[in-house]
Amino acid sequence: MSSFGFLDLAIVLSVIFIGVRLGGIAIGYTGGIGVILLGVLCGIKPGEIPTSVILIIMSVIAAISAMQLAGGLDYLVSVAEKILRKNPKKINYLAPTITYFLTILAGTGHTAFSMIPVIVEVAKEQNIKPKAPLSLAVVSSQIAITASPVSAAVVYLSGVLEGFGYSYIAMLGVWIASTYLACIITAFLVTKFSNLDLSSDEYYQELLKKGEIVKKEKSTQIISKEAKLSVAIFIIGVLAVVCYATYLSGLKAEQIIIPRDSAIMCVMLSIATFIVLVSKINTSKIIDTSVFKSGMNACVCVLGVAWLGDTYVSAHSAEIKDFAKNLVEQYQFLLAFAFFFASMLLYSQAATAKAIVPSVIVALGLSENPENAKIIIASFAAVSALFVLPTYPTLLGAVGMDDTKTTRIGRYVFNHSFFIPGVLMIILSVALGFLFVKFI
Repeated sequence: MSSFGFLDLAIVLSVIFIGVRLGGIAIGYTGGIGVILLGVLCGIKPGEIPTSVILIIMSVIAAISAMQLAGGLDYLVSVAEKILRKNPKKINYLAPTITYFLTILAGTGHTAFSMIPVIVEVAKEQNIKPKAPLSLAVVSSQIAITASPVSAAVVYLSGVLEGFGYSYIAMLGVWIASTYLACIITAFLVTKFSNLDLSSDEYYQELLKKGEIVKKEKSTQIISKEAKLSVAIFIIGVLAVVCYATYLSGLKAEQIIIPRDSAIMCVMLSIATFIVLVSKINTSKIIDTSVFKSGMNACVCVLGVAWLGDTYVSAHSAEIKDFAKNLVEQYQFLLAFAFFFASMLLYSQAATAKAIVPSVIVALGLSENPENAKIIIASFAAVSALFVLPTYPTLLGAVGMDDTKTTRIGRYVFNHSFFIPGVLMIILSVALGFLFVKFI
């Protein structure tokens, strides 16, 4: 422990813990305090600010916020609601599938917020405890970040590993196949081995007797033509990003005029422009949308924790390199554990990847052994352990919006409704990742 700087590590863990306790954006604030303390008390120079990750998040959120104001997200939710209501008995499979692909498209798991009330109502209608589809849906929306072509985490890691001979499309294929299949298998296990009978829940019966369970009316919102166009524009933009990234993978560095990170930002800002022109929305209201607020919250969190993480890691890169090399060479799956526990504290897939991957690349000697990059690719889904501490916004939203109170946070913090499905999903994703990565 001393080789990693006991005081340094204590400062890092302490400020992260305080940030988690304060909740929300505070973890970004305390990250700044941590950088100051590491500099003043330990003589450590500030690390690299994750500028590219933050700018990508900002540009993607700018486009999604414009689409939300144009009614695009409402349109997507209405389509998803129709799918759920047509197949209500399959809600444990459809709920995570819908939130998974909404995240794949949007690059943010916060889109799951809009589906939570619908999932609760459909589950109640089928006498299914909402905690089952809700827990699956929330965790699926988190793990889908590691498979979204426009998420900052995927953009960062694929950009780094392309230099070692792995194509963007091949990596994306592994991540989509492994994570989605893990979501479905987890849904099957939860459905098979959980007591889903809502009427058997004693607390729910008490709420019924008190008249505290209210049936909500089905959505009758009218979707405008502009809302549908905004979704079409956004989808075209996402496809353009994927196609351009694929095109770049076949070029040499000196042939590339617009790098992929810059291209994503340009495309996303262009998408926002076209949506504004087509829908004629009031741009001054974009900053009031829920997506914009949650996105800017994410930027501050990534700034604080990723900067703090890089400051600590840079100061102890030699020790971390030796430690990681010895462990990962003997037990490849341990990298997934490192990703898991780091993301649990760092509160962000992108921040976790940014803080840990550079040291792992050196530790695994990818320059001499590029084949070792497959360990990172297979383990990547483990950066999605944001559900472990019950403080993530979509998790809290699911607990708050489930009026049956079957979705709960236990008194021991970790014994909440999302823990077991989340751990299962990550274990399966990593296991499948090691299986699929052999084919690239």
